[in-house]
Amino acid sequence: MTPSLLLFFSLCAVLTFLLSLVVIFPWLRHARQQDNQLMAVNVQIFGERIAELEADKQAGLIDDEHYKAQTIELKRQLLDAQTVAETHTPVGIKGRIIVLVWIPILVAIAYLTTADRTPVFTLWAAQDSVGQVADDLLTGKLDTPPEWAAKNSSALISAIQTNVHQHANDANRWMRLSELFMMLDAKPQALEALARANRLEPDNQEIAITYAQTSFFANEGKLDANARAVLNQVLSVSPNHEGALMMMVMGEARAGNYPMAKAWIAKLRSSIVSRSGDHSEALASLDNLSQNIAKQEQMASQGVKITVGIEPSLLAQMKVDDSLFVSVAEQSGGAPYAVKRLAASDIKAGAITVTLSDADAMMPNRTLSMGRDAGVTLVVNARISHSGNAMSQSGDLAANPVVLKKNDQQVSLMISQIIP
Repeated sequence: MTPSLLLFFSLCAVLTFLLSLVVIFPWLRHARQQDNQLMAVNVQIFGERIAELEADKQAGLIDDEHYKAQTIELKRQLLDAQTVAETHTPVGIKGRIIVLVWIPILVAIAYLTTADRTPVFTLWAAQDSVGQVADDLLTGKLDTPPEWAAKNSSALISAIQTNVHQHANDANRWMRLSELFMMLDAKPQALEALARANRLEPDNQEIAITYAQTSFFANEGKLDANARAVLNQVLSVSPNHEGALMMMVMGEARAGNYPMAKAWIAKLRSSIVSRSGDHSEALASLDNLSQNIAKQEQMASQGVKITVGIEPSLLAQMKVDDSLFVSVAEQSGGAPYAVKRLAASDIKAGAITVTLSDADAMMPNRTLSMGRDAGVTLVVNARISHSGNAMSQSGDLAANPVVLKKNDQQVSLMISQIIP
């Protein structure tokens, strides 16, 4: 039995016994005192009534017969009251011991039978065995756990999570917890831990940039509203923060906002040039990035804008983590020429517009322009997947495919059916 478990049950036993004493003994003592007080009151009233009768007899208000009758009746009432009091005998020492023993037993039975306490006991065992290791890892005293602790990974993870919640206001512990989640490829949990660290220390730029970067890669190269707000906060304090500027470049380019991406590159270039020293390598990287963005912009200009809406009656069928796939493929089937995957939640606020171009090709030798030049019949598809799988499954929400003509630059789709 672990020390925590032993301490818990010892304290439970002592507390239960003390509560038994508090509840049982005062109650029994109060009952005896109440009986004694009641008898004293009865005797006092008896004496007062006898005195009143004697006074009435001496004053000639009652005769001897009435006096004797009333006296006998009072004595009978006092005797009856005494008899009733004596029938309520206090509980003996044996009865008290039985009660004191059975209350803890019944409490223990109720505790063990009302629910499975195994997870709690397992957590306590983990804290006793690797709790100090978890604390050392979260405070930077250890970079890696000892071999014996790493073997019991589940206990170590439980101890780390418990330690973080016990020190819920320590942003550094939340940061280290996010690193653990990233090692386990638990991206949503890592993002939540980083968001908590950022809320605790909103002025910590290291935490802010780490949160934005993790959010960017976890969301497949998309900057969501929270990540943008964090980066804007960093740039409002440090306008030339190169990490934040680069994140804005990548986020805008990924979102297809190429003019804005170019503007951020210009600002980043100005920041680099203003620093002393040789930065030719960094500037050359920016030139390559600018050329890549220009190429993407050119591809996007040759693409097709697809507006996707959804029937209001199908909104209830959507789930929080659903994915929206928009693609262009041959009508006869086969791999798509261009495809994008987005969060289906983006469509809840209304129709969204997606641009598909050669930049969205799955294979370099199968692009949208190649398909158009080949003269094959192309169709535009939109589907909301519950599983996130690229292949359609029963229960997914889909739109009727729309044929894409050679010179079409814009197409509209409406998700209106459930795949059987």
